[in-house]
Amino acid sequence: MAVRKELPEYTVPSLTLEDGGKVAAILQGRLHALNDLALTLKHIHWNVVGPHFIAVHEMIDPQVDAVREMVDSTAERIATLGVPPRGTPGAIVAERTWEDYSLGRASTIAHLGALDEVYRGVIADHRQAAADTEDLDTVTNDLLVGHLRDLELFHWFVRAHLESSGGELSTSGATTETGAARKAEAAAKKEA
Repeated sequence: MAVRKELPEYTVPSLTLEDGGKVAAILQGRLHALNDLALTLKHIHWNVVGPHFIAVHEMIDPQVDAVREMVDSTAERIATLGVPPRGTPGAIVAERTWEDYSLGRASTIAHLGALDEVYRGVIADHRQAAADTEDLDTVTNDLLVGHLRDLELFHWFVRAHLESSGGELSTSGATTETGAARKAEAAAKKEA
């Protein structure tokens, strides 16, 4: 899907209107991904079941709060660049490049397996956005790098539940949420 670029009436000092619009368009994609991630994390929080319910349930809430702060800082940066941020559900659905989260009520390990895949996608796209803004806008790049630090930490928390005592990641080689969920559940049964 093509990135929607708006030419702002104004932008931050030292950026051209074109560069301000380009940076805002990059951030708009990240805003959609972060809004979606916050909703997905809350969905997981409500739908995990099984023996490790409370550990996962309580691990997810601080991630939701932190991602919501990322959403706010991203939207505010877009506005600072002179472009109105779009944060409606319709805008997310119309402009996203990924499918909706596919698991409903499921075991903690299945959700963590799927979440591993979600974080992999969000982090990879965030890294690309950071690379794309590195030479354009230091402030935006710094914002994205800060987000990456937290996103990668949260991903590690998830992966710690998916790693065997031998250091093997149960979701290794999975390319979809449902595939990662199935692999995680199979590995958990095998280790039990």
